[in-house]
Amino acid sequence: MAQPGECHMTRLFLIIYTLAGPTLAGSAVIAALVMGFFAAKPIVIAAALGALVGLPVAWFIARQLSQTA
Repeated sequence: MAQPGECHMTRLFLIIYTLAGPTLAGSAVIAALVMGFFAAKPIVIAAALGALVGLPVAWFIARQLSQTA
């Protein structure tokens, strides 16, 4: 059974991820382009890795915000 505040934290996590995921994915794509990777495969890999890194980042931020509230 879900904890009382867990639903709010999940919603907060999803809201933060909609901002953090694309931001980190875009930053990773820019980093790949600056390093000279102009083919599609490295750019897609960089975007996927950036989006994956956004998951724990968003979870950590949501947890910190829900604990202080």
